Amino acid sequence: MSVLIVPDASVLLKWVLPAENEQHASQALAIRDALIDGKVSLLAPELWYYEVGNVLARNYPEQADAMLGCLAAMEIENADPEPVWQSVMIKLVSSYHVTFYDAAYHGLAVVRDGMFVTADEKYIHKASAAGHVISLQAWRDILP
Repeated sequence: MSVLIVPDASVLLKWVLPAENEQHASQALAIRDALIDGKVSLLAPELWYYEVGNVLARNYPEQADAMLGCLAAMEIENADPEPVWQSVMIKLVSSYHVTFYDAAYHGLAVVRDGMFVTADEKYIHKASAAGHVISLQAWRDILP
C-alpha cells in the first residue's frame, strides 16, 4: 500500500522549475519518481493548480503554459471540499496562526491520514504540533 502525500505548491513547483535555482529540488523530484513507481499517492486541494499557475505565469510567462501542462499531465488527484476538512482547516488557522491556504493542504493530510509535505519551514515550525506535516528534506522518513 502506498503512502498518501499532500504536496503543496512549493513542492510541485520544484518539479518544473530549473533545479539549479530550487533548494531541495532533488527531494521534490524523488516524490515525483515515487509517485510514478507507485510508492506514494498524491492528493491535493484544487488550490494547487492556481497557486502554481500564478507563480509560473508571473515569473516564467514564456514557459508557464508548458510547465503547468506538465504538472496537469501528472493527474494529481484533487480533493473535493467536505465539512470535516473545513473544520480542520479552521482549527489549524486559529490554533497555529497560519493561512487558510496552507491549512487547506495540511487539513487534507489530517483528514485523509496522509502527510503534508512542504518546503515552507516557517509553516512547519508553526504547525508541526498538529501532526501530519513533514519538511520536504525529510519526506523519505515516512516511507515504510
